[in-house]
Amino acid sequence: MSGSSRALGGFGLLPPLPQSRAAWLGAAGALALAALLGAAVWRWAGRRAGSARLQRVGTVSGLFLYPVKSCRGMALQRAEVTALGLRSGEMRDRFWLLIKEDGHMVTARQEPQLVLVSVNCENGYLTLNAPEMKELRVPVKLSRKNAVHNCRLFGLDIQGRDCGDEAAQWFATFLNTQSYRLVHFESQMVPRKSRDIFTTFRSTDEIAYPDCSPAMIISEASLEDLNTRLEKKVTIQNFRPNIVVTGCSAFEEDSWNKIKIGNVEMKGTMACPRCILTTIDMETGIIDRKEPLETLKSYRLCDPSERHLYKSHPLFGWYYGIDKTGTLQVGDPVYKIVH
Repeated sequence: MSGSSRALGGFGLLPPLPQSRAAWLGAAGALALAALLGAAVWRWAGRRAGSARLQRVGTVSGLFLYPVKSCRGMALQRAEVTALGLRSGEMRDRFWLLIKEDGHMVTARQEPQLVLVSVNCENGYLTLNAPEMKELRVPVKLSRKNAVHNCRLFGLDIQGRDCGDEAAQWFATFLNTQSYRLVHFESQMVPRKSRDIFTTFRSTDEIAYPDCSPAMIISEASLEDLNTRLEKKVTIQNFRPNIVVTGCSAFEEDSWNKIKIGNVEMKGTMACPRCILTTIDMETGIIDRKEPLETLKSYRLCDPSERHLYKSHPLFGWYYGIDKTGTLQVGDPVYKIVH
């Protein structure tokens, strides 16, 4: 009999066991213990294998929010990242849009001088300024009496509340063209699904009036690489990113599957296919239709296997969906989440 069995039996807790039965229980107990330990080790190893670590890949050097689609961006030091993109106070990224009378969007592709319109927000008013124009002030919170329009962006329908006749006349005067309506996306309205535009997005990726993604990232190194190939240099504003990163190599942002900045987590979804908007001179509003597109096409076309997605558009910058909302600021480290 084992010492432990004798001790327990001696206290009258267990009757003495036959030698063979005690040995059998001892062996069975050892096997059970080994099984438990094995399961614990397997779970621990599984957690270790599935755990994520952070690898620093850069630093945020710029944050930009574009309240009115195709108008100038606002440079920020700090921004809230929502499921629908960047936010700063009452300013939301591309929550205002110009439309034609039939509801179709108007962007700098059709009206290049829109890039000369600067936007700000003061005391509950969206303020717009443009060369030789008196400042326009539009209330952020519009009257419920204002009409709600059905708008059309890239084949998808979305609503927008009309910002009034004064705003419409202001844009008509500045652009010297037909009457356009300025509309605002409101929180109770239904956003567009990014996945309905490009299937690379997740069902959770949603937007108001951006082309297709809640956030876009470009590195300073990518811009520098491009400018070494151009006679006339371009600025980051030609590409309208939300987040600019320094401290990484050119086009490294293409490979960041999941990233963390501040307490925000984002998932890379696809490269940004570039269009003629990038060829607009941001200081004059004159469209070139050639550079930097032609140069980008010489070395930034997609792999043939992805031509169904990108067609003949060159790629510059990377689109991200939002996994975890939060805040970030200039100077924040950018981490790649590695599993």
